[in-house]
Amino acid sequence: MRKRFIHWLFDQTQKIYRRWLKRDHIPWNISTADLLNYPKESFGYHLGQFLNKNNFQLIAKVERHDAYHTLCGYGITVEDEIALQYLCFGNGKRSPYMFGAIILGSLILPDYFRYYYRSFKIGQNANTFHHFDFKEVLPLNFEDFRQAIFSRDYINSVTILSTPKQ
Repeated sequence: MRKRFIHWLFDQTQKIYRRWLKRDHIPWNISTADLLNYPKESFGYHLGQFLNKNNFQLIAKVERHDAYHTLCGYGITVEDEIALQYLCFGNGKRSPYMFGAIILGSLILPDYFRYYYRSFKIGQNANTFHHFDFKEVLPLNFEDFRQAIFSRDYINSVTILSTPKQ
């Protein structure tokens, strides 16, 4: 019930947030099929795989969010969404939407706080990535890009990338 409530909040606030975004957030106008036409080793192809696997299309003006999922290896569960916001916070990103997700997510789903805190620490230890123009990153080699951002231990670790069982 709590997770469904947070999911509903995400859906409602996402619409408002996209209208509020600055005019300099220009939609990419790229489909999942377009991304899957990138070379298999590229970031764009991996983003396309993430979208295809989850039956998603990029959402105009907030495409970078799915790029964060792809880069960081986080899933799409409610707790993963909140943990991803913690990771971005640890990495230096600041936005009202991020703060709202962190605060409400922590209050409504406190049982995942260890996961959130671990994600925050991962973000702190990673090279800064939140400022990238991810549309420009699409042709880059996915593994090389990830290795430039995260430690080898992070990339090789399966346990860090999966939600802890409750």
